[in-house]
Amino acid sequence: MSRPLLDLLTQEVSAVGEYIELLDQEANALSDSNFANLPVLAERKSTLADHISGLGRRRDQEQLALGYPAGRAGTEAACAGAGPALAQAWADLLTCATLASSRNQRNGVMIHAHLDFTRQTISFLQNSGHPLYGPDGGHRPGTGGGSRLARG
Repeated sequence: MSRPLLDLLTQEVSAVGEYIELLDQEANALSDSNFANLPVLAERKSTLADHISGLGRRRDQEQLALGYPAGRAGTEAACAGAGPALAQAWADLLTCATLASSRNQRNGVMIHAHLDFTRQTISFLQNSGHPLYGPDGGHRPGTGGGSRLARG
C-alpha cells in the first residue's frame, strides 16, 4: 500500500466533503432568497474546487510514480490490490464525488428557477405599458390594471 496515495485520497475526501457543505449552504441561501450570501459562497466554492483539482493532480503524479496511469483507471488499478484502506478511501471519494455532483445539479436547477422567475417578472413589468414609478421615484397612481377589491 502507498501511504502517500492514501493520504492524498483522504485529503480529497475531506475537501469534497467541505465542498458538499458549501453546496448545502448555497441551497439554503437560495431557498431563503438570501442572495447576498451567494457571491461569498461562490468564491469559497471556486477556491475549494481549485484545491480539489490540485489534489487530483498530485494523486495522478503519485500514481505515475507507482507505475500506474493517471486518472480514474490508474487510481482503480492502484487501489485494486493495495489493501482495504486504500480501496475504502477510493470508494469514499467516489461516493462523495457523486453526492457533490448531485447537490451541484440541484443548486443549478434552483438557480435557473430563480432566473426564470426574475425574467418573467421583468417581462411582465415591461409589457404592462405603465411605469410603476414616476420621474421623482414616487409611486404613480393608477398603475394597477384591475379593479380594487377592497377600499381602505
